[in-house]
Amino acid sequence: MSSATDSAGADAPVTDPHASIYDHGFVRVAAVTLPVALADPATNAERHLEQLRELHDQQVGLAVFPELSLTGYSLDDLVMQEPLLDAAEQAVATLVEASRELLPIIVVGAPLRARDRSRIFNCAVIIHHGEILGIAPKQNLPTYREFYERRWFAPGDDADGVFVRILGEDHELTPHSIITVDDVPGLRLFVEICEDMWVPVPPSAEAALAGATVIANLSGSPITVGRAEDRKLLARSASARCQAAYIYAAAGEGESTTDLAWDGQTFVYECGDLLGESERFPQGPRATIVDVDLDRIVAERRRQNTVDDNRRTHAESLEKFSTWHEAQLFGPFDEDFEDVDEDSDEGSGRGGWFAYSPLSGRTFRGDAAPEADVECDGEDIPPHPHPATGALRRPLHRFPFVPDDPARLAQDSYEAFSIQVAGLVRRLSAIGGDKPGGTRPVLGVSGGLDSTHALLVCARAMDQLGRDRSEILAYTMPGFATTEHTRSNAELLSEAIGASFETIDIRPASTQMLKDMGHPAGSGEEVYDVTFENVQAGMRYDYLFRLANHHGGIVVGTGDLSELALGWCTYGVGDQMSHYGVNAGVPKTLIQHLIRWVVAEGLFDDATGKLLQAVLDTEISPELIPTKPGEKAQSTEDSIGPYALHDLTLYHQLRRGYGPAKIAYLAHQAWGDLDAGEWPAGYSEGDKRAYTRGEIKHWLSVFTRRFFSNQFKRSAMPNAPKVLAGGSLSPRGDWRMPSDATSKAWMAELENEVPGD
Repeated sequence: MSSATDSAGADAPVTDPHASIYDHGFVRVAAVTLPVALADPATNAERHLEQLRELHDQQVGLAVFPELSLTGYSLDDLVMQEPLLDAAEQAVATLVEASRELLPIIVVGAPLRARDRSRIFNCAVIIHHGEILGIAPKQNLPTYREFYERRWFAPGDDADGVFVRILGEDHELTPHSIITVDDVPGLRLFVEICEDMWVPVPPSAEAALAGATVIANLSGSPITVGRAEDRKLLARSASARCQAAYIYAAAGEGESTTDLAWDGQTFVYECGDLLGESERFPQGPRATIVDVDLDRIVAERRRQNTVDDNRRTHAESLEKFSTWHEAQLFGPFDEDFEDVDEDSDEGSGRGGWFAYSPLSGRTFRGDAAPEADVECDGEDIPPHPHPATGALRRPLHRFPFVPDDPARLAQDSYEAFSIQVAGLVRRLSAIGGDKPGGTRPVLGVSGGLDSTHALLVCARAMDQLGRDRSEILAYTMPGFATTEHTRSNAELLSEAIGASFETIDIRPASTQMLKDMGHPAGSGEEVYDVTFENVQAGMRYDYLFRLANHHGGIVVGTGDLSELALGWCTYGVGDQMSHYGVNAGVPKTLIQHLIRWVVAEGLFDDATGKLLQAVLDTEISPELIPTKPGEKAQSTEDSIGPYALHDLTLYHQLRRGYGPAKIAYLAHQAWGDLDAGEWPAGYSEGDKRAYTRGEIKHWLSVFTRRFFSNQFKRSAMPNAPKVLAGGSLSPRGDWRMPSDATSKAWMAELENEVPGD
């Protein structure tokens, strides 16, 4: 799997906090398939090492190969022959020795004999830094249809404490082993083999309850029509249910085609999301190389408390699991902290020192705090940096709320719009609006994105209720800075929709209020402060609530999720309040796509579609401060920052629980390069841009301060349906937060750990 390069590449300075994925809660994994030399373990070991050296150079931390990858899966009775088994043991030993100078934790397949030589086990051998960390035997042996494994192998589900021999040395089988990697927080590895994932209660399900976060599956799995889709279905389901990463590597080229065929499928899922896959039926080796977000897995499990409740339910069954081995990806390290001469082999790959990183000439004790020097013989040894890894190798989502795939975006738009409409239909039905002449939707229309979309929702709701759209009461209320363009958009769109439309000029009433309160603007002075703005915003909603009283209606709120996060709304009698909100679960970056979807689906006529496009082409503005000829009109994004960055921050803070340092890293990966990743369908070329790390840090600071200081507005928000899995800010739903909490810890992390250059 290829990925775009990044400015923080393999040669980046170690002081760059964005140089390494390992500094931000990720681990790079590889699912590898390669041509097998059937019944030739020595050749297969060399082929493995060729791939492992390349993976080492790409800073891969975990490499997973297919089932019986050192011998081939399709051996039939040859797997019971002594020469083959001897050669398999030698191949394992070859990899163990070679692993001393390789970064990845290696998971390979081999048949191994029990110590008493009475049985053979189909094993996954986990190797790292010259050591065997565990040997996981296949637990479920298929002996049906084309499979005949019980003829050759012993099942490994009850093989705890059983020993196998490798070149005369005893090694215990570990069917219930979870390997914890100390210096990669969140990485706890469990390995299962092929059929293990096809049974009703797979070993990985229990392992996940016992704490495993990454599941590796070594698979033989001959291919038949439809089986590739079934594998992905099972792996996706496992990763979603277990809140885990699932790494799958299947056998391919070189396996016997006497009666079967093989496709070499590899892929990786994370919490139900496909991170990457390789081509099937390849000629030559292939690898899916992606970066797994361990922070996400841990956060999802912490949030979904039923995962741990399920663990308690199955506590007795989980007693068989243990952390069999603890490892360090970037170790073990020389206990004497010897200097490493990069021009010689002294201390390199021997005596426990793993001379991996080209970035430092000194060793590092793995359990030292990353920010602290280690004292040795009176000398301070600086922390050992993680290797520079280049760009993240996973799908980059500039807009986490907006899918890049056009088909997925269309599906999400349909569901989001339908949820909004269904919510309003239910609310109107509950209060007498389910029949003609009943409770009317009342809303202010400005010609901007939010009110336009709310009007579309109202129109569709009236259609479903069997009511005429003329019962929608739409008002535009021009203030001191309203332009003719937006006012005209509001009027033309309301008429095209078929709503009843009126204009109420709020300037006289606003001027009188300003004058009554002694504000300079009431006497014509150009004092355009927050009071001046909020008088207008409040006046509009004062009118709307009274109009709703007067006409037997409810005020339909138009404010969106992004505005709620930033507190970009006027509290109380203002756009923070309504009788029912339809947009409060929809972020700003998605609303424009929902409007595009409405146009594309032809839900309204062509003339209405052209008006909607005019709205999409209008810059977002509150239109509250007057401008003189030649001056730039008031812009929301000039004031509070780009919604593109704010929505990315909102998603990762609300849905993932990430702090500023990780959010800034993800923002830089997604927005640092204009050409990296995909853009959503329909996104204007003129709107595409990149952001520097300084800009990212600045606007992240703005978001953090505003998010904390405006919780009081969200604590009193009206009813509105949750729309996206990314979350809502309702105090009765996804987000509960004290209104007087401080952002000090977040701002400290932002200042200390986020680069601004």
